[in-house]
Amino acid sequence: MMQIAMQELQQHLSPQHTSMTLEEFLENDVEGFEYVKGELIPMAAASIRHGEIGLNLIWHLQDYVREHKIGRLYSLETSFKVGERVLKPDIAYVSNERISGDKEKGFTIPPDLAIEVVSPSDIQSQVTAKALAYLEAGTPLVWVIDPVSYTVTVYKSKTDIKILTQEDTLTGDNVVPGFSCPVELLFE
Repeated sequence: MMQIAMQELQQHLSPQHTSMTLEEFLENDVEGFEYVKGELIPMAAASIRHGEIGLNLIWHLQDYVREHKIGRLYSLETSFKVGERVLKPDIAYVSNERISGDKEKGFTIPPDLAIEVVSPSDIQSQVTAKALAYLEAGTPLVWVIDPVSYTVTVYKSKTDIKILTQEDTLTGDNVVPGFSCPVELLFE
C-alpha cells in the first residue's frame, strides 16, 4: 500500500510535458508549478520549518525595504521570467526602478534578488541549477537557505559563491543596499 502511495506521489511530482508556451504560462500561470523548457515542474510542498524560515527573513527584509522605499518583496507563487523558464522563488525582491507592467500577470523579468528555502524533498543539484539559472538570466543576487545545515549560500556569479553560517551576517550588497541580518535570526 505504501509503495503505491509513493508511486502516485512521484508521478504527481514528476515534470509534465505541456504544449503551453512560456508566454502562455506567464499570461495564465498555473498554481503550484514552474515552467522549464516545455514542462510543468511541480513545486514541492513547504514544511513547517520552511515556512518559519521564510517568514523570519520576510520579517527582517520587508521592514528594511519598506522603511527605505526601495522596492517590493514578492512571496511564493509570484512568477518571474528567468531566461527560458518561469520560476517562483520563495521570496523575491524587485527594485522600484524595475517594477512595471500588468500586475495581474507574472513578471516578464527576473527578480533583483531571488531567495530559495530548501525543502525536504528538494534535490541539491536542482536547487543549484535553479540558482545558476537566475544568475544567467540577470538576477544579480541569489540566496539559498538550507534549514538542515543552518546556512545561506550567497550566489553573485558562477565563480562568486559564498556559504554563510549562523555566525555570519547576511547582507543585501548593492542589490538591497544597507540591508543586513545575522544568519542566526533566520533559524529562530
